[in-house]
Amino acid sequence: MTLAPMTPLAAMPSPSTAVWQLGPFPIRAYALCIIAGIAVACVVTEYRLRRRGVAPGAVLDIAVWAVPAGIVGARIYHVITSPEKYFGAGGEPIKALYIWEGGLGIWGAVAGGAVGAWLAARQLGIPLTVVADALAPGMPLAQAIGRLGNWFNNELYGGRTTLPWGLEVHVMDPDNPGHALRDDAGNPVLQPGLYHPTFLYELLWNVGVAALVLILDRRLRLGRGRAFALYVMGYTVGRFWIELMRTDEANHILGVRLNVWTAALVFLGALIYFVRVRGPREYLVPVGEPAAPVAPAGDVSQVDLSAGEAGARPVAPEGYRVVTEDQFRAYRETGALPPTEPAATDDADRAASDDDADRAVTDDDADRPDRAATDGPDDASADRAGAGDDPAGADHTDGADRADAGRADAGGRPTDRDS
Repeated sequence: MTLAPMTPLAAMPSPSTAVWQLGPFPIRAYALCIIAGIAVACVVTEYRLRRRGVAPGAVLDIAVWAVPAGIVGARIYHVITSPEKYFGAGGEPIKALYIWEGGLGIWGAVAGGAVGAWLAARQLGIPLTVVADALAPGMPLAQAIGRLGNWFNNELYGGRTTLPWGLEVHVMDPDNPGHALRDDAGNPVLQPGLYHPTFLYELLWNVGVAALVLILDRRLRLGRGRAFALYVMGYTVGRFWIELMRTDEANHILGVRLNVWTAALVFLGALIYFVRVRGPREYLVPVGEPAAPVAPAGDVSQVDLSAGEAGARPVAPEGYRVVTEDQFRAYRETGALPPTEPAATDDADRAASDDDADRAVTDDDADRPDRAATDGPDDASADRAGAGDDPAGADHTDGADRADAGRADAGGRPTDRDS
């Protein structure tokens, strides 16, 4: 009896080259994947920022700060959590700067990118929560594309498997980074057996997280950074179980990989934020928006067509302020900015004006007895005539009553006073 061979009938190949030379310049697949991921995240974020009222092109101003800060943060996290590769026995500290050889921690990337985005958002006058929510679906898409760089580098794979999608892994040449080691016949050398493509699992999971954020954000109209918290929760759940499958070197705490602990703690933080924070989705209207040009009246032949041919040149506003969704829609339809202060403030201002008017009347009343004392003979005669018409005038011996009588109107009724 012949036994069936144990060799799998199907397998997923891996690239044997991750670096190409363009003259003296190396073109690295890992870097290309990261750049492509950043570009996709910027496109998605730009679209979502515009739908919330931010001027076109703001994402580039944010990326100028967030991307370098994210790369620095990602590398710092990797070096801190794996210091023995660079500062241990036989380590080379200078290689801590070689980001093209791999080693970027997503946790550091998010933290560093958040700092950079916060700095840019402050300059643009955009709340950081608006930027975070706009970035929420683009971030996992960027991570998914970036994971292809791990495939080119033949890294971040899991344990042995016989599944049809098991991954072939090359032995990389330490003397020729970015290239597989080759045998005497010139063929690339493979690791024995097949391995779980954990990079692919995470890639697919991240695409699913992006879809989840888009769907729930549309249905629940998330705001105040809750869409970003949803992304963090979705990503960390996947990272938790995928990290348990990986077999590459990593530091452990209580026998568990460090990134597993990190994923659990970050998930709890995002969950607490998502549950505790409430509020509607934030929309923005400009502050200091330049006035729109008015078309000249008169004959059409007098209109300068050169301005239209040149195209509109949007100018970024001085800043933004948060409004409700209804106010934002009204602004989009009419172009009229909503009031800067709520109606309650206007009522308070009117009440304050009324108080000022009342005080003015009271002061005027206080001045009137003095003016009555200095009135000329005609005014005094009028006062005496008024007193003589009053049947009870003989009983009015009080000075205040006489002052009231002196301020009687033509109908003989006393003038109202503020009490």
